[in-house]
Amino acid sequence: MRQILILAVAVLLIGGYVARYADKAVTAGEPAQAATRQAVNEPRQPVTSGRSMMLNADRMGHFKVEARIDGRFVDFMVDTGASTVALRESDAARIGIRPRPVDYVAVVSTANGKVKAAPMKLERIEVGGITVYDVQALVLPDRALDTNLLGVSFLSRLKRYEYAGGRMVLEQ
Repeated sequence: MRQILILAVAVLLIGGYVARYADKAVTAGEPAQAATRQAVNEPRQPVTSGRSMMLNADRMGHFKVEARIDGRFVDFMVDTGASTVALRESDAARIGIRPRPVDYVAVVSTANGKVKAAPMKLERIEVGGITVYDVQALVLPDRALDTNLLGVSFLSRLKRYEYAGGRMVLEQ
């Protein structure tokens, strides 16, 4: 079961990176149209209402949020292609999460190759008015991950998450 979970995480992480590079290739071929899209899609502050939140895509089409893990702030990119929440080692250390070398038991395939990751459970993640408890996560070396990923181990615990018209809605 653990090997299947690790394989699923690897496939989803690779998918996220492939999508990111595909977006860059498309916008590189259309400079005038890309400039127009960037001006229209400039990120604005997330709109929160109780237990729901509306996010606007940034100029690259990504959804970024500031979350609190056990009361400490961490920046994330919402990634529906990542099966789990993934934290960069330096950000994890900054909020007091420091896996030991023996904790790096999962092998994950990323755009930068295979790396070892430390599976863990986060007590609480808060995004706007949304709070999810006991969230599965991985800590990865900084070289393997450009940004922290808010993956499906968080998103699947919501009532819904939806993408439409350059916006994402998270609802608990």
